[in-house]
Formats: sequence, C-alpha cells, structure tokens
Amino acid sequence: MAIFTVNANRFDPYKNFRFRLKWEGRYIAGVSKVSALKRTTEVVEHRDGGDPTTMRKSPGNTKFEPITLERGVTHDTEFEDWASQVWRINNERGSQLALAGFRRNILLELHNEAGQIAIVYKIFRAWVSEYNALPELDANANAVAIQSLILQHEGFVRDVDVPEPTEPLVV
Repeated sequence: MAIFTVNANRFDPYKNFRFRLKWEGRYIAGVSKVSALKRTTEVVEHRDGGDPTTMRKSPGNTKFEPITLERGVTHDTEFEDWASQVWRINNERGSQLALAGFRRNILLELHNEAGQIAIVYKIFRAWVSEYNALPELDANANAVAIQSLILQHEGFVRDVDVPEPTEPLVV
C-alpha cells in the first residue's frame, strides 16, 4: 500500500483547467475539455422473510459513464484516426470495422499551478463510440470549431504511485 505524505504548503484544491491527456505514449494536442470520470454501482434491494418491513441493500453491478473529449479543430488527425479504427466508410464492403488495437489505455494527468503532475488517473480499454468531426457551422458566430470523441471504457483507477508534488516556494 502506498504511503502518502502531506504537503504542508498546499491547502487549496487543484484547479480543473490544468490537465493533459496521454495515450499510446503520446500527449494529445489541444484537448480543452474532458467530462467527469463517473462510476455508479447499482443497489440491489432484498429482504429477509422474517422481517417484511425492512429492506436490506447491497452493491450490484458497477458501470462507468462514457467520457467526452473536446478540442479545437486543427490539422492533427489523432481523433479521426482513432475513431476510424471502429468504423471506416472507405473500407471494402464487409470490412468497415478494423478492430485490431481499437481499444486504448489512457492517462489523465491533473497538474498543479506550477505545472507539476499532481494526480493521474488510468482509464482502461477505452474505445470511440461517437466522433463529431465538425460542429454546426454558423457564419454569424464568434467561436472556435470544436470536435469531440465519446469514449466507452471499462473503468478507471487513481495511480497511487504518483506522489504529491513538492511545490516551489517563491521568496
């Protein structure tokens, strides 16, 4: 079991805007938004025959909510390449699926204000279930074009081997 040390200089929670996403050993450029990592365990209710007035509760199946990634549209094809492994329109009839290697393990790094890695989550066996190549385009808008992926996955865990960073002191 990992031993955690307390960073006596850190009292504030980490901010939600300092993060990086990594898969296949590479950081993914331009990711501006990652939806929440959410796990839900179903409740199984049952009762004993001798006590008809009290319901007992125990854990049932656990499911992990899909993760949505968003980034501005650029010439980088990383999102499209991964989404195309699940289904590709240009492949010959009957071979639109190319499922070899379509699942990826992902690292989601949360950084402190000094840019140091503070917390890492490992996301397991993710694959693209939805790909949005371009948003609705509007000549009257004033916004960045955003593309997105929705990832199905088989769970996540916090990497307890990542120590709390010793933050630099400014004097």
